[in-house]
Amino acid sequence: MKVVAIKSIADVSSGNTPSRRKSEYWNGSIPWITTGELESGCVTASKECVTEKALKETALKLYHKGTVLIAMYGQGKTRGTAAVLGIEATVNQACAALTVHSGCSKFLFYQLQNSYHAIRRLSNTGNQENLNAEIIKNFKILWPDELEQQKIVAILSTQDKVIELKEKLLAQKQQQKKYLMQQLLTGKKRLPGFCEKWTRKQLGELFENRVEINRSDLGLLAITSTRGILPRDCLDLKDNSSEDKSKYLRICPGDIGYNTMRMWQGVSAYSEYEGIVSPAYTILAPMEGVYSRYFAYLFKTQSVIFSFYRFSQGLVDDTRNLKYENFKKISVSIPSKVAEQRAIVQILSTADHEIGLLQKSIEAEKQKKKALMQLLLTGAVRVK
Repeated sequence: MKVVAIKSIADVSSGNTPSRRKSEYWNGSIPWITTGELESGCVTASKECVTEKALKETALKLYHKGTVLIAMYGQGKTRGTAAVLGIEATVNQACAALTVHSGCSKFLFYQLQNSYHAIRRLSNTGNQENLNAEIIKNFKILWPDELEQQKIVAILSTQDKVIELKEKLLAQKQQQKKYLMQQLLTGKKRLPGFCEKWTRKQLGELFENRVEINRSDLGLLAITSTRGILPRDCLDLKDNSSEDKSKYLRICPGDIGYNTMRMWQGVSAYSEYEGIVSPAYTILAPMEGVYSRYFAYLFKTQSVIFSFYRFSQGLVDDTRNLKYENFKKISVSIPSKVAEQRAIVQILSTADHEIGLLQKSIEAEKQKKKALMQLLLTGAVRVK
């Protein structure tokens, strides 16, 4: 296994963006790939297509299936992301296209994927950190003989397949839960043993606004849209909280907290903890006899989120907010019996549990792949 610069094993070039002013260049049949489409690792479709005329009259080049792409610049985590073309396509100028002379292009892809952070550190300094063709050409990787490349690719591809299958199953589970929510939380589908007519209530009849401050003795919590309410130190996020937490709001187990500025986007969660949260949130304390877990699910349905949007105030979405005074005026249709609410929550929480287990399994498989890459792509373990 030898160390080589990428330029010695592959041609490196970049793409182009045809003039948007020339309509005859766009909406054709030739895929045109941007950096944002590299995330999946294998590009099989594009959001935009160019025409044969654009290919003939501009600097565009048609790259074959198997060409390795890497994002030279882009927002967030995009820069340094690599993918393999699963189709013939053109690319924009932010993508570098690597055509391997002799060897396995998928092996090169895995080497780039494994070197993601190292490649990003080579970016230019300045207002916008970018890669360029020269950086990529001179980047060095380990390059074994082609037979060993193929064996390593076979191992890593098998692991990718395991992850892909589990991610498809996760998407199915999430879709099933969404369907259950649409059916059970609207009364379209009733559970066996429940036939009582649903009742309509204003949210102000169900929840009070908990405004309790000066509780700096309590731990700081974070309200997330997907993971619920968690201790702030459980999240790998920068702490932007104020040093003075005297104005932070107390939240108790059974309460629901929501982002006052983003309730219309569904940012709310049920709390299992006692703690404090930013004053940017509104805290809902359930009144006696109210089963708040049910409402935590209800507040995620599209129809109720739309009501949150309608009752929010603000000229534009960036300033739209739903304060408790408007929240309490919203009316919802709910099962009149708490027993039915509990039965619905049991079904939905079981679905959440299955989704959570699958997400953990996927993360474990991804960690396994990282370990395999570290062993196989650095030569620490050789494949015979």
